[in-house]
Parts: sequence; structure tokens; C-alpha cells
Amino acid sequence: MGLGVNYALSLDDTIDADFDERAAVKLRFNANIGNVLNIDPMFDFYPGLAFSNKNFGGHIGARYFFTDGFGIYTEAAFPLAKYKTENLTPAEEIYNQFTMSFGLAFNF
Repeated sequence: MGLGVNYALSLDDTIDADFDERAAVKLRFNANIGNVLNIDPMFDFYPGLAFSNKNFGGHIGARYFFTDGFGIYTEAAFPLAKYKTENLTPAEEIYNQFTMSFGLAFNF
């Protein structure tokens, strides 16, 4: 379980988005099933759900730790339910689309 905060920095010039349209706060739940799959002790696979101020969505991710505290991750996220479904402006579509992310993972 975790809390995430996102902010869209660089947008196309045709999208006029205020702060509240660029920012999103979400509560995330993951089901870490790396131990169940028993592929590698340093590998984790996780499906999950996220409840945000923009939508309700799902995600699937994987991470691999090179050491006990440092690794990499990749994740695909997708909206399951948009809070507003009709006549969405381009700014309202920012957090209502499929996304892919990757980066560094740290274990403290």
C-alpha cells in the first residue's frame, strides 16, 4: 500500500492545463507475488489498483533488485473508470490514458 503524487510538467502547447488538472494524488494497493512465482529472490511481479482524484485504475509492474537496496522497475498503468466520461478536455485526458513507466527502485 502506498501514496503517489504526480504532476505533468511538459505538455503540448495545445493543452491549457491549470495546476489542479496537472496534479494527481493516488492511493495504491499492490499484490506482490514475486515469492509466489518463485522465479528469483531478487525479482518481484505485482498487479495492483489505484484510487486517485482523477480516476480509478489498475497497474501491472515488475522490479528487479541488483542488491538488497537498489534495483530497476517497469510498470504499465491503465484507467478502469474515469470520474468524468463525457466531453473530456485534453487536460482532463492527462491521467485518463494508458501509461508506461520505468526507473530506479530503492529499498530502505
